[in-house]
Amino acid sequence: MSADDPRTLVSTDWLAAHLKDPDLRILDASWYLPDMGRDARAEYEAAHIPGARFFDIDEISDHRSSLPHMAPPPEKFVSRMRAMGVGDGHQVVVYDGAGLFSAARVWWLFRLMGKTDVAVLDGGFPKWQAEGRPVEDMPPVLRDRHMTVSRQAQLVKDVTQVAAASKLGDHEIIDARSPERFRGDVPEPRPGLRAGHIPNSRNVHYRTLLNADGTMLPPDELRRVFEAAGVDLNKPAITTCGSGVTAAILNLALERIGKRDHALYDGSWAEWGMYGDLKVAKG
Repeated sequence: MSADDPRTLVSTDWLAAHLKDPDLRILDASWYLPDMGRDARAEYEAAHIPGARFFDIDEISDHRSSLPHMAPPPEKFVSRMRAMGVGDGHQVVVYDGAGLFSAARVWWLFRLMGKTDVAVLDGGFPKWQAEGRPVEDMPPVLRDRHMTVSRQAQLVKDVTQVAAASKLGDHEIIDARSPERFRGDVPEPRPGLRAGHIPNSRNVHYRTLLNADGTMLPPDELRRVFEAAGVDLNKPAITTCGSGVTAAILNLALERIGKRDHALYDGSWAEWGMYGDLKVAKG
């Protein structure tokens, strides 16, 4: 697989070369944990890649659920994208302000809706800025664009499916949280959640898939990271994390190594850690 793949990951060089393409749509999908002390929308309004629209992960979600930023119903996704001028026939590039943190979540959401012409910007806004590339503070001119979606149910798992996979061992459940959180050595950042991990899951901290500059490791190195963590890549994979954001980095990495049978547990630890009748493993 070439370094630039408009269905998974593209470089800042690629984006700079395509910046004026009429059918390119750029999304700033920055999102931060409360302890990061950053305001994603304010940062977007101060400076963003020319033409970028702001994708609000918390707003474009299923507000019927008490869980954080669950995947929105298809009709809500379509209405928000149309209003943002994103539709059929567009090549979408998603980036975030941390390098590679929340952008993969939006890449996964597009995939969930059956849209495959979407890539994450490797290294994100920090790399773009470090290279002295153009930024602006003007909101883009938006024109409605029709979008059709086809929800790919196989790309998402619910708590019942994950509980069955944990018991049967017929899937690899891969947790993107830090080793300390996975082991249950530290309290969870969200109050009221137990510490630990889903029984029979493996830990691949999302940062181990990235270089120091926030770019993703090459596919052969990604494969080695998964294998070193004991992941059997012959089994279908389910990714999980704290609330379904960094888990998508694992899905992006799996896609980069040519693995197609992977899904994301949308409720993640925000759900599993809440229910006392679900078993928790430690260590």
